[in-house]
Amino acid sequence: MSTFWNLWIVVLTSATIVGVTWLLFANRKRDSQSTDKKTGHSYDGIEEYDNPLPAWWFYMFVLTIVWGVGYLVVYPGMGNFPGVLGWTQLGQHEREVSAADERFRAMRDRYLAMPVEEIANDPAVRKMGMRMFANNCAQCHGGDAKGSYGFPNLADADWIWGGSAADIKATLVAGRQAAMPAWGGIIGEQGIIDVTAYLLSINGREADDASATAGAQIFQTYCVACHGADAKGNTAMGAPSLKDGIWLYGGSAEQIGHTLRAGRNGAMPAFKDVLSEDKIHILAAYVYGLSR
Repeated sequence: MSTFWNLWIVVLTSATIVGVTWLLFANRKRDSQSTDKKTGHSYDGIEEYDNPLPAWWFYMFVLTIVWGVGYLVVYPGMGNFPGVLGWTQLGQHEREVSAADERFRAMRDRYLAMPVEEIANDPAVRKMGMRMFANNCAQCHGGDAKGSYGFPNLADADWIWGGSAADIKATLVAGRQAAMPAWGGIIGEQGIIDVTAYLLSINGREADDASATAGAQIFQTYCVACHGADAKGNTAMGAPSLKDGIWLYGGSAEQIGHTLRAGRNGAMPAFKDVLSEDKIHILAAYVYGLSR
């Protein structure tokens, strides 16, 4: 926090405490001063007497002021002053997470010693995995794991980097970096049109025959290195199948053409520094079980 905002909070808070304390004591009357004098206010025929606050009410206000000052001494609240206890929200969160980890570590270690395939259908593992997925993965892949534009569906049998237990775990641990190069400047706009027609044709969709034939030749020249001669992709390279009707960035002619023309770059973050090994193991089991 900057010096300005630190002083702003300290001065404003201090002035408020002093002000309410003065207001409370300045308006207090001793019991001996009680009179039958009225304030002049009348509500529905009921007149208000000018008597002091009851003692218990007055001391209650005093207690709240003392409590507030004590709180600001013990806990952070006065600008950059950390409080005599040094308490922070982050510190408390880390202590609670650490306590929870210790409480459930033995159970997670037991699952860690078992293969992902074996624990994928365990109800307890699925419950834990679902919570981890909601906290770490749902932002991109959705709460139902069915993905969205640019984020793959994890609940089907189509896997860009492989769907074995080992592949899924490797993806979670180290992340993935996909790169589809831009071909617009290499094959030209007509080449984009022709390759798009070819991809539509091998998916059983309507396309111009002459354009698709020309596109097939371009595909064999530039695209087979990653996607294979049969266009079924290569999970080792993260190159998806182009003939199964599943499109990460949309399968319309316009969307396919844009992918070819401008390229695509997808990034799956690594979780090795975010989740412990046992948690990654359980999350991998949950994801593995989604499509099975």
